[in-house]
Parts: sequence; structure tokens; C-alpha cells
Amino acid sequence: MKIAIGSDHGGFELKELVVKYLRENEHEVLDCGCDSLESVDYPDFAEKVCFEVRSGVCEAGILICGTGIGMSITANKVPGAYAALCADAYSTERSIKSNNANIMTLGEQVTGVELAKSLVTIWVKAVYESGGRSEPKIQRIYEYAKAHAK
Repeated sequence: MKIAIGSDHGGFELKELVVKYLRENEHEVLDCGCDSLESVDYPDFAEKVCFEVRSGVCEAGILICGTGIGMSITANKVPGAYAALCADAYSTERSIKSNNANIMTLGEQVTGVELAKSLVTIWVKAVYESGGRSEPKIQRIYEYAKAHAK
């Protein structure tokens, strides 16, 4: 799987560890920055990752900031981006299986390294349950996104 990943300075160290972990597990990674602990604005990096996913260059995206909240809010403003804040195993799995999210967000200040690795593993292995109970709801989300993208 090809995954775009980005962070702000508050998520930089976790991003670097997740990039390494993904590559060790044979995923192709497009690192969209940031590249240091120097202060940057997270919306810039959320937008980069969302565009890579929306364009089809990458199959999925991961965004990391201090809490994951700002990245999630920003990503969900980009048409075609469906971001979920992932903080526990069950919600992470359901973000794909039930909600067909294409971007996960994590918070470096609230997620330890081992938990982050576990959540990333769950997320990349999960598969959307097409045709299941959630299908009509997901289709409505897509319709709402299209209607409000004007």
C-alpha cells in the first residue's frame, strides 16, 4: 500500500517513527513533511497529504499533530478526504470497516509509540465492508460532500 504521511512539529518525532515502521513492513511511503521540530502550521501538511490521497497517487494517508484533532478537522475540509482520529483499536478498525476513512490522524502527545504502531497496523489491514449495514450511510456522506463542495 502506498501511504502519504505528514505532520506538524508537534507530530514530527512520531511521524518519523511511523514512516520507519511502515517501510519496515513493506509499505511505500510518501513523506509530505514536515522535516524538523521547527514550528510549522499543521493545515499546510494536512492539505498536502489529502491531495495525494484524493488524486489517487496514494491509497491512504496518515496525519500526525499533537492531539490529532487539528489534523482531523483540517483534513475533513478537503473534498475527497475522509479522516478519522484514531486513538483506540476498535475505533481505528471501524474507521475503515464501517466508515471507509482514507486518512487516519494520530496525536503524538496522547499516543505512545507502541500504541501508534498497533493502530497503524490495524488501520492498514482493515477493509471496508462494502454492501454492509453502513453502505447507505457512507453513500449519504459522499452525497453531502458533493453537494457542499460548491
